[in-house]
Amino acid sequence: MRTTVVTGSASGIGRATRTVLESRGERVIGVDLHDAEVLAHLATAAGRALVVERVAALSAGRVDAVVANAGSAGRTPSDVAVNYFGSVATLEGLRPLLDASTAPRAAATASVAALMPCDAELVDLCLAGDEAGALGRAEKLVEAGDADLIYASSKAALCRWVRRMAPWRHWAGHGIPLNAIAPGVVETPMVADLIGTDVQRAAVAAALPMPLGGFMAPDVPAHLLAWLVSEANTHLCGQVVFLDGGADAVIRGDSTW
Repeated sequence: MRTTVVTGSASGIGRATRTVLESRGERVIGVDLHDAEVLAHLATAAGRALVVERVAALSAGRVDAVVANAGSAGRTPSDVAVNYFGSVATLEGLRPLLDASTAPRAAATASVAALMPCDAELVDLCLAGDEAGALGRAEKLVEAGDADLIYASSKAALCRWVRRMAPWRHWAGHGIPLNAIAPGVVETPMVADLIGTDVQRAAVAAALPMPLGGFMAPDVPAHLLAWLVSEANTHLCGQVVFLDGGADAVIRGDSTW
């Protein structure tokens, strides 16, 4: 029986991913602020350390997959702390536990927002591992009225981190496929305030066209995450898979990485 760690497991994409994995007989160690096996706040260093400690104890030192899914969209510096630094700390902290698996896998939840306008300085600070500097930069964006750039920047940085890390020694070198998904609009509690009315939904749909199917339920990205961390995925490496109803193709046309 495979054991998978899923952060943000109490709601949205994380809860749906847990359901999919458990439906196929796998064990899930959930991480969240409530209703999970590990209760921890990934915005803090103490919370991240607790995740590694508790998962190691609960799994007897071996996990088969890690899904770094927990996210925040509050337009505050906390988005950076959770979305980027929390995700990276989860993946890096739990990576040694994957070495005991015969088919280790890892995935992160990014966002199609990574294609939206970002703050280059914030992205660079994230990738440099300067959390204090990144949080300070995010605070300045809030003060300047540019808080909308924070979420997109945190997800863009996460996509770039996955691309940079996946093909090399700690991941591919250990036989671990590391990838990310970039969903379009998923109807979860995190975005409820943004799409709560017909007017809001129309505005979001205009800003992010999703011609195939429109907004999606959490089980759609959950099934993709479940495949990415399955034994069936042997060669997908360092990819950011846009699961967005065509939004990427609409926004970028025939452009590629």
